[in-house]
Amino acid sequence: MIAIGSDHGGFALKAEIIEHLRKRGFEVKDFGTYSEASCDYPVYAKAVAKAVAAGECDKGILICGTGIGVSITANKFRGIRAALCGDCFSAEATRLHNDANILAMGARVTGPGLALKIVDTFLDTPFSGDERHIRRISMIEE
Repeated sequence: MIAIGSDHGGFALKAEIIEHLRKRGFEVKDFGTYSEASCDYPVYAKAVAKAVAAGECDKGILICGTGIGVSITANKFRGIRAALCGDCFSAEATRLHNDANILAMGARVTGPGLALKIVDTFLDTPFSGDERHIRRISMIEE
């Protein structure tokens, strides 16, 4: 199950990503927002981070205008490794090396076509499991 959330700035892109994920066969839990009315991104970032940290959802996707605010918020939760990605290389590398469990994106800086490719790369790339990466992730968690 994929947790997804956005603020008003990411609302339209979130809808496109949800449709894309469902076509790919993923179950999606939408934590809001549910309109383009102005709202506070930490509410949605916290909800997604809590769901992933608790194991309710396998991975998460967060979207705001830049992706910065949601990634900062999500990374405050123990066990969360949220990565702000604006390209496919970063999405692949953060899964391979950091075992990132939440993808953050900025709807005002990443177009929908590229965003869907980033989502696919993030979800389709497994963690490498290399000892050096496990060691480094442990250091983050300390």
